[in-house]
Amino acid sequence: MPRAAGDRAMPGFCPVPSRCPSIEAAGEPAGARVRQVGLPSASRLRSTYARADFADAFSVDLPDAASHDVEVLARHVFAQPAAWVAMLLRVRDGLVRPFGIRSTAGLRAGGGDRINFFRVYARHDGEIIIGEDDAHLDFRVSLLVQPASQGQPRRLTVTTLVFYNRLLGRAYIALILPFHRRVVRDSLDRARQRGWPAR
Repeated sequence: MPRAAGDRAMPGFCPVPSRCPSIEAAGEPAGARVRQVGLPSASRLRSTYARADFADAFSVDLPDAASHDVEVLARHVFAQPAAWVAMLLRVRDGLVRPFGIRSTAGLRAGGGDRINFFRVYARHDGEIIIGEDDAHLDFRVSLLVQPASQGQPRRLTVTTLVFYNRLLGRAYIALILPFHRRVVRDSLDRARQRGWPAR
């Protein structure tokens, strides 16, 4: 993965949770529990934060009865995407094909250990790291279960890091960024509404 130049600010980077915009602030219904947060210091990806060209994190509260198995939670989050998300992925696949970027179907066909079309890179106690390496960019997604503390419930935090390999990667992220944030928020909210897998 390439090193980002210097320590410039990254789009979407939000190091102080209290200053991160909530989903309600972005126009979501009052009472929604998905919120943008700072990059979690407990993640195994923390050593790569400074090198990332793009980073963001979103969090959702977990009920007491929810599973403690982060892989079970991850598979739940990425199962049953909304129809509009599936449509966006089809559009994305058509747009990127001329540039040699792999389609979601191509990623799935690559086989190996995967959650949906994401390759599993590491499993840890309370965290699973998925992502993909491609010619235009590399990305990692951490799903981290953070314990209850200071009167706050357990929560699941999804952190995305992107590392550009060439200019096409920068252009690609600029194109999909608004959709990326909406898809992550929607995936977490739909997982919450469907009900989390039990312990």
